[in-house]
Amino acid sequence: MATYNKRGYKAPKPEVEKEPAFDTTVEDINVNENESTTAGVFNTLDETANKTEEWVIKNQKAILGVIGAIAVVTLGYILFNKFVSTPKEEEAFKEMNQAQMYFQQAVDATEKQDSLFKLSLKGGEGKLGFEGVIAEYSGTKAANLAEYSAGMASLHLKDFNKAIEHLDNFSTSDVNLKALAIGAKGDANAELNKNEEALKLYVEAANVSENDYATPRYLLKAANMAIFLKKNDEALGYLKTIKEKYETSQEGSSVDALIATLEK
Repeated sequence: MATYNKRGYKAPKPEVEKEPAFDTTVEDINVNENESTTAGVFNTLDETANKTEEWVIKNQKAILGVIGAIAVVTLGYILFNKFVSTPKEEEAFKEMNQAQMYFQQAVDATEKQDSLFKLSLKGGEGKLGFEGVIAEYSGTKAANLAEYSAGMASLHLKDFNKAIEHLDNFSTSDVNLKALAIGAKGDANAELNKNEEALKLYVEAANVSENDYATPRYLLKAANMAIFLKKNDEALGYLKTIKEKYETSQEGSSVDALIATLEK
């Protein structure tokens, strides 16, 4: 069972607050219920993601990119109060606010990220962390969203099995968040050398909802993993789909060399 800090407990402030290496101010995020969050999510992802070809060997920068992307989405949900429908939900979100602040600081940080991600999970300043929210407010939408954030924090901390556990417990009807969660499980499985499962998850993430952001991104990850598994024909199929349907995407502009290599 997950452990967490009870109310009233004062965890020490992270060292980063003594010598701040980054701006801890969280910018206001305006969320329009009638507009898609897709562009904002994946623009953040693009800024921090590593070159996809390098991911086959090591994909930590891509993982951080996903973390940055979901931080934006998560804060947007909180500020818009999309899930606040009952006093218990409101209490849960208020309790989770400090954990989310630690999480955002970790995403923005250039150092001491691990300590901040750990605080986001375990809690501090008399408030629960994501794990505590999950345990104390089980069944609420806040706890569900905490599963997502806890999964991403665990992914960064290289606790890949825990990341998969949290992300398996997360559910959403938002196709963008769903694709990110499934793709992150693919990353975790890849780090655990469960490459067949990772490939399956990347394909699943690509097919959640066909759009110019998620689909080519996860098709390219699937192609790279297929190449790694020596499934070149399968990889070629994914790459050609990107070229034919998503040529104007970032991924679409970079697949020609891979296609040429596989067609030799």
